[in-house]
Amino acid sequence: MSTDQVAALVELARAGSLRTAAIGLHLTEQGLRNRLVALETALKVPLYHKQRGPRRRSPLTPQGELFLPHAVTFLEAARRFGERAGDAPQEIHVAATQYLTMYAMLDAVRWFHRAFPATRVRLSARTERDIEDALLRDPDLAFGVAAPYEGAVGIEYRHLFSLEWGLIAPPAHPLLKKRALTLADVKDVPLIVFERGSTGRQHVLNAFHKLGLSPRIDMEATTTGIVVKMVEAGLGVSLVPLMPNGSVTRGVKVGVRKLPGKIDPIHSGVLIRRGETLSATAEAFIKFLEPADAFGGAPLSHPDDGARRVEPHD
Repeated sequence: MSTDQVAALVELARAGSLRTAAIGLHLTEQGLRNRLVALETALKVPLYHKQRGPRRRSPLTPQGELFLPHAVTFLEAARRFGERAGDAPQEIHVAATQYLTMYAMLDAVRWFHRAFPATRVRLSARTERDIEDALLRDPDLAFGVAAPYEGAVGIEYRHLFSLEWGLIAPPAHPLLKKRALTLADVKDVPLIVFERGSTGRQHVLNAFHKLGLSPRIDMEATTTGIVVKMVEAGLGVSLVPLMPNGSVTRGVKVGVRKLPGKIDPIHSGVLIRRGETLSATAEAFIKFLEPADAFGGAPLSHPDDGARRVEPHD
């Protein structure tokens, strides 16, 4: 049981309707319902009337009316505690894709903790679809960080950055020194791609198919980290989205050639519940993901310093 859930019930009793209460708390009606349902689940009793019916004096059930004074007392106690322990630890729950967790979120969390040591970031790695589902049913999840998933209802997308693609290969591979590298040069080389159903795999295959090409796929992997290690082991080459700070290939013995414009970039940003206002703490964390400050403060043009970047004239 959280203060947000209890506050939802108190505001509903005060406002008299879900719509007015949601406006008062800067939530969507669905977001308010989610908090109320979570509270009902914790207490194991129905607290408010779900169905429209005869005009009622209160939107609360008899059990809700019985709990209301306790809810008010609970919130007042929480307020007093907050005043006495103004620097008590806070928590933000954030969900991100595996790729962004590994290559963007870890640096952002590290730098955020340095700036706000009293605030804990609880980070969960999930798929794009799972992130959007969780936002709609878990009011404790502040926001998600992912590529937008098609057809999301009730979710708003705030763009942060776009990721261009590059070829990664063992350091001595001849493709790394080829002038004006194209996808046609890659199609007959053993290629390591992402697993079926992934957004990254679809981006790569679409780029080949637009040119009437069929790549030679030898291996598949679930994450970019595994793909990079497979290339380092000499099992093939791959096409992967590159972070501007070089984190994808940092510390790995592979060569990198950028392929700007050859494959559609992957757009990534913040996913929030439609109509909901984020807390000041959540907004502060997002600042560490924005291009000017993201990736541990590294500039967006920072090279892939962990890999040998081979240019055609080397």
